[in-house]
Amino acid sequence: MDQRYVDVTKSRNKHDNTTVIHHYKVDVFNVAIHQQVIELNDRFSSQVTELLDLCSSLDPTHDAFDKSKICTLVEKFYPVDFSSQERDRLECELLHFQLDTFNHPEIKNCKSLADMTKGIIKTGKSSDYPMVERLLRLVITLPVSTATAERAFSTMKLAKTRLRSKLGDDFLRHCSIVYISKEIVAKFSSDDIIEIFDIGARKSSFKLIDM
Repeated sequence: MDQRYVDVTKSRNKHDNTTVIHHYKVDVFNVAIHQQVIELNDRFSSQVTELLDLCSSLDPTHDAFDKSKICTLVEKFYPVDFSSQERDRLECELLHFQLDTFNHPEIKNCKSLADMTKGIIKTGKSSDYPMVERLLRLVITLPVSTATAERAFSTMKLAKTRLRSKLGDDFLRHCSIVYISKEIVAKFSSDDIIEIFDIGARKSSFKLIDM
């Protein structure tokens, strides 16, 4: 790795003292990390970054459990989900929660917030710390909520193409629901759908025609 790096794209007459390890560390690794940081900054706003940072203060796999950050998280991002009395109660619960649960054999080996939530429910600690459990449930559903919203917006781009630009709102909404929930839709057969629409009183019944 300490050997001189030879850049085959440059002229052989141009020599420098760049080593192999310097090339891969500075020209490859650092550049890749820099590009990733730029993309992450473009992808996440300062508000989202702050939310994720505050959520990490609940992470059981690190020594980052911070009661003040957790209270800030609730006050700033979940004011509707906790009343002022419940926020005071949460602060009191946090004083005992870490010592009481993080050393519990069912909880101390948890690797994620979802596992810790399951652990405190399984051990019955959720009844002792109901405000903490509520906050954990809100935090672990955040990735799903974000992904669902982004998936819906991506579906809009696929459903409302140039050829479908005149789709009515109701029809577009129905098309989007079918696409977004395609795992559920896949469970229904054409016969099931025909049977549902054929329940009403009609002069003629629906029939599936084989093409």
